[in-house]
Amino acid sequence: MSPAEVDDHRIVCTLDAMLEARGVTLTELAERAGVTVVNLSVLKNNRARAVRFSTLTAICQALDCDVSDLLRIGG
Repeated sequence: MSPAEVDDHRIVCTLDAMLEARGVTLTELAERAGVTVVNLSVLKNNRARAVRFSTLTAICQALDCDVSDLLRIGG
């Protein structure tokens, strides 16, 4: 798969906006969700190529939100 094919997706992570809306830092979320700051940063900056359902579940539980609040189809 070429780099263009890997990056040719339209899923956008809105974690940054969720953190701001909740008044939570990335470090606080990492502690609450049991996910490393590095992994959260990759997700937040839309550099993730994949994400585990267990990670999404932990983030959603920590932020009291749904997956649809974190991920959307971008334009």
